[in-house]
Amino acid sequence: MAEYSPMMQKYLETKEQYKDCILFYRLGDFYEMFFDDAILASRELEITLTGKDCGQEERAPMAGVPHHAAEMYIAKLVSKGYKVAICEQLEDPKETKGIVKRGVIKIVTPGTVVESNMLEERKNNYIMSIFKSGIYFGISVCDLSTGEFYSAEIKDNNNFPLLLDEIARYTPSELVVNSMMADSTEEVNKIKERFENTYITKFNDKFFTSEVENLELRYTIQDNNGRKIENVQEKTQKTSLEHINKIIIYQLSRYMALDINARRNLEITEKLRDKSKKGTLLWVLDKTSTSMGGRTLRRWLNDPLVDVLEINKRLNAVKEIKDDVMLRGDIIDNLKKVYDIERLAGKMAYGNANARDMVTLKNSLLKLPEIKKCLQNCKSDLLKDLFENLDELQDIYALIDSSIVDDPPITIKDGGIIKLGYNDEIDKLKIAQTEGKNWLIQLELEEREKTGIKNLKIGFNKVFGYFIEVTKSYLNQVPDRFIRKQTLTNAERYITEELKNLENQILGAEEKVIDLEYNAFVDIREEISKNIKRLQRTSEVISTLDVLTSFAEVAEDFNYCMPEVNSSGVLDIKNGRHPVIEKILGPGSFVENDTYLDKQDNRLSIITGPNMAGKSTYMRQVALITLMAQVRKLCSSRKCKNRSS
Repeated sequence: MAEYSPMMQKYLETKEQYKDCILFYRLGDFYEMFFDDAILASRELEITLTGKDCGQEERAPMAGVPHHAAEMYIAKLVSKGYKVAICEQLEDPKETKGIVKRGVIKIVTPGTVVESNMLEERKNNYIMSIFKSGIYFGISVCDLSTGEFYSAEIKDNNNFPLLLDEIARYTPSELVVNSMMADSTEEVNKIKERFENTYITKFNDKFFTSEVENLELRYTIQDNNGRKIENVQEKTQKTSLEHINKIIIYQLSRYMALDINARRNLEITEKLRDKSKKGTLLWVLDKTSTSMGGRTLRRWLNDPLVDVLEINKRLNAVKEIKDDVMLRGDIIDNLKKVYDIERLAGKMAYGNANARDMVTLKNSLLKLPEIKKCLQNCKSDLLKDLFENLDELQDIYALIDSSIVDDPPITIKDGGIIKLGYNDEIDKLKIAQTEGKNWLIQLELEEREKTGIKNLKIGFNKVFGYFIEVTKSYLNQVPDRFIRKQTLTNAERYITEELKNLENQILGAEEKVIDLEYNAFVDIREEISKNIKRLQRTSEVISTLDVLTSFAEVAEDFNYCMPEVNSSGVLDIKNGRHPVIEKILGPGSFVENDTYLDKQDNRLSIITGPNMAGKSTYMRQVALITLMAQVRKLCSSRKCKNRSS
């Protein structure tokens, strides 16, 4: 049997390293798949299955997608639970003899998606690792698109139920587990049963061990003791993730205990029936102006705090924004013009931000001084903190404004992205592009005048480039500085040093400009990447302000009161309303009611009534009001005294 062709041998060598992935193999303008990958992709993506000669008697099954549309197809495969390895050309085919060098530059899994068009704007895309050791669990949760990283230990009597609660808290799209966890069949099956859309990946224990050993190299880890440790190398992204620079170690006791069933039945962020947002508490409270704020609000609803001081700090900030209509209006007007700085920072770190992303970031940074000005006279502690911590990032704004054109193309390898005046060499080449014809006309006129050859002309062809053509009747007037280039029947063609210099400028200008602009853009992107931490701190300030302002807007619209939160153990609600049902029915349609519970004689209330009388509605209402208070939100009642633990 004949051997496979050299190209197919290289493909098979690469595929051998990524057996569990669908391999997108770059050939020219397409990503091609072969053999079983091609058959699977043609079925799942509904694309044509063809064949390719590969040195064997039978053609290899082949399916392909255009490289410029690959993200759409990758997103579809990942949403179906497949892993995709992207094998790219690492050399310019024009400058390479033989087979172009290729290598896998990225592996895309459900939890490692970072492309904006493949993600929900207002929802984090978490990947969670679970390390089981005996009866204990260690968890880490990361959103690669934003750089958030959290970690905790689960050491209690009912560890596995607590693990399920943490999975429900983050709803990760992918779980990465060690071998002991993977071998715990009963527990894994329960996870699959409750979280059917979650993709589970098993990693070799050596991976976990090596990463722990390397922690001191990269990440800043923050816990209650203020320990500092740094870095983990991401296996799938094939790059250093500079925007993931902080791990927050948290204690489960820091948040209100909400088990998986409570989260589902209260329908905090998604409906139990169809997973939609409409009809949830999030639907009621979300009036955020930015995607960052939308994600922060979702996190706050999933993580109600129990710290009385922090809760009241947030409540006071909401009250100040609610009571000051002018302040609230100014903040909202400016926030509406701020884009997703958090994910833009991630794209800078990944190196996949384009020129339009730069302009989007610039337009967002333009509003920061105005937002800071809005906060300068605020009185509440939290708003004063936000004012102090809001970095206006005007140096980054100035860099982008001076370098990137206002309406750049989508791609960064076709030129047209750098402003005139930013780079002298680029400017000269652009002038050569636009004024080259004028230079040639001027040179032609000058040479006619110098030589006295009236019919002297400058021409061009692809073989010889630019030339000066002189008919044979004027050959006796050709100066010595003219260098013979080509002989024709009725004329001679020449080149001069000046024309040669112009030729080099004009012919190489377009290609050189594209290369220089690309290099300049990469330098600008790398310069911005050095400021990732500043961008992240600013996005945190903006998203926090956005959520507080959203709460103030909702409180004004629905006439919510400010709860008194303390540690007394008393829950006293006057004229409470179910926030979701009230919004569905409209103002005045929901019958208000009271609730009183304490640690003494009123620890328990018995609720009676016929079916459909509203017993479950009443219980959910009390739970949602309590949750709203501890998320630092005004309550859907006329008066509310709430405990925090």
